[in-house]
Amino acid sequence: MCIFLNLKTIRVRSVFDCFQWLNFDTVFSLTVTDGKLVMASSRKVIELFYDVVSPYSWVCFEVMCRYRNVWNIDLKLRPAFLGGVMQGSGNKPPGLVPNKFLYMTTDLHRLAQYFQVPISPPTDPFEAMFEKGSLSAMRFVAAVQEREVGGDKQVEQVSRELWMRIWSQDKDITQPASLSEAAMKAGLSASEVEELLKLSTSKEIKDKLKRSTKEALDHG
Repeated sequence: MCIFLNLKTIRVRSVFDCFQWLNFDTVFSLTVTDGKLVMASSRKVIELFYDVVSPYSWVCFEVMCRYRNVWNIDLKLRPAFLGGVMQGSGNKPPGLVPNKFLYMTTDLHRLAQYFQVPISPPTDPFEAMFEKGSLSAMRFVAAVQEREVGGDKQVEQVSRELWMRIWSQDKDITQPASLSEAAMKAGLSASEVEELLKLSTSKEIKDKLKRSTKEALDHG
């Protein structure tokens, strides 16, 4: 007989000075052997709250995806909206803190090299991050997740393509045509993309993203 227990253990904010929250659950496998209860190795369930407007989130995302099998974790992707987190927490992103903004270029270059993530900041990071933002992109990712069945494979691929656009190719992620291009590169069909674009503007998806953002805030 084997019993699985899911115990909430700890929530932490990543050391990266931007947006990604890791919410940990621990799953213990308890096996009865010769009348004795034996605890097997634990498996972590990790929820990653992220926004594609954040390059630090991209680094964390790729590291978690890369090592999830090595670390024996179940990775749950949780698209959220960084603008809502900043507003709700009263925090300022590095791009709005002069000294942090100046250091970001050096910091991101080091992280990109160390973790082998192809970060190349856009020509105008301030415009990309704060004037254009990522609300439409994150609603689109939330729509992909709402329609996907059996995991987060499409969510992972679409998210990665959006990060590639803004933080590697200096391309837009706000217009429907941009979202369509990213989604089709991730393997979605034209008809699927059309449906997702419509869904992303619905109250259902707007509320879904708001709930996820609130959860990120509630986790502290």
